Amino acid sequence: MASAAQILVASNRGPVTYTLDEKSGELTAKRGGGGLVSGLSAIGPDAGALWVCSALGDGDREAVRRGVAEPGVRMLGIDADVHATAYNGVANSVLWFLHHMLYQTPLEPAFGAEFRAQWAAYETYNRAFAEALAEEAAEGAAVLVQDYHLALAPRMLRELRPDLRIGHFSHTPWAPAEYFRLLPDDIAAQLLGGILGADRAAFLTRRWADAFTECCHAVLGPGIPSGTRIGVHGLGADADFLRARAHEADVEERMAVLRQEVGEGRRTIVRVDRTELSKNIVRGLLAYRELLDTHPEWRERVVHVAFAYPSRQDLAVYREYTAEVQRVADEINSAYGTPGWTPVVLHVKDDFARSLAAYRLADVALVNPIRDGMNLVAKEVPVVSDEGCVLVLSREAGAYEELGEDALVVNPYDVTGTATALHEALTMPPHERAERTKRLTAAATALPPTQWFLDQLRALDAP
Repeated sequence: MASAAQILVASNRGPVTYTLDEKSGELTAKRGGGGLVSGLSAIGPDAGALWVCSALGDGDREAVRRGVAEPGVRMLGIDADVHATAYNGVANSVLWFLHHMLYQTPLEPAFGAEFRAQWAAYETYNRAFAEALAEEAAEGAAVLVQDYHLALAPRMLRELRPDLRIGHFSHTPWAPAEYFRLLPDDIAAQLLGGILGADRAAFLTRRWADAFTECCHAVLGPGIPSGTRIGVHGLGADADFLRARAHEADVEERMAVLRQEVGEGRRTIVRVDRTELSKNIVRGLLAYRELLDTHPEWRERVVHVAFAYPSRQDLAVYREYTAEVQRVADEINSAYGTPGWTPVVLHVKDDFARSLAAYRLADVALVNPIRDGMNLVAKEVPVVSDEGCVLVLSREAGAYEELGEDALVVNPYDVTGTATALHEALTMPPHERAERTKRLTAAATALPPTQWFLDQLRALDAP
């Protein structure tokens, strides 16, 4: 077992994706970014690290079939139907809705025979990861399992390899006990027990960690099993990367285009999100419309730059939500727009360089999720903004714990309150805005991705 890995990361999405050229049959690999990627690279090439992930698309599956692999990555060719059912049927349609409290409870959820069949696929998917990790890990290796897709894997892995040091990290909120118990009792117990198979269960904020503990008490009875420790690691923004990337040529080009779209001398309210149901984009647009109604002095003087990048469009409810975002933006532009002023500049095509350009131009950043594990946009905009910005922040974002003191905090359901906060943000004196931005930046960058990853690794070694 000389080539066995000493440090392993497991996640649904890996650090590399493959594209298949249908004409030539050629496979092209593209490396991704993010906190886990930079964290793993920080431990150095000699650490014996391995990333175990799932094949997501046709290109990935073809790479697995051909035995093509990037160094330090093992991609699992889980049956496409099993993956789709586990990912869309359970992870994104049940666990995501549960932890973000998105259900319309008069009608949903309804956990019947179809759900039980989907849950069986989720178990199969998790087992595939547990078996691959057990096979690849060196004696006593550290394994960091990521997120709600793999909540059962720690327990399954523990049963296969009791010698391993296992951590599980939740990147989402955790539902309060009374909401978590919407799940059938046996499934709720299995989900908690899966994570409790780890030596350490970690969360983005103390609030989510406490909610997990309360769920354990409510479902499993008092006390956390002595083998599992609970930890908190608040992921921060990567300031060095963001500042360097935000001044590259493609960002400068997009800034010139955005300035033209906004118009000379106008203020900007910026939001950058996926059209994820939890991001609350529609209520943000309604708050902006109320701002224009209650403070008509802002008409033709401010533009709402809203980047809402499509998410999970294979689920009907997400397609409908994306259409509603577009409809409300069009309605505002139709009702208030003039020949020289478009009140809402909406883009729905993902473009990272354009997002950074918007960050730099932001006078106000609007981050008003219904519920969010952290929300890195709230941390990134103050770091990148050229002139400093005011952060209007939902109290339901995980970032609120660290940034709430220097943001204008809103109840995400209160459209009038959010409109009032937008007005306050736009009228804030420059010196106060600058001071707040300075403090927001310090808090936002306190635990950069590399440090966040290494801290989890060290915590696994702690007695």
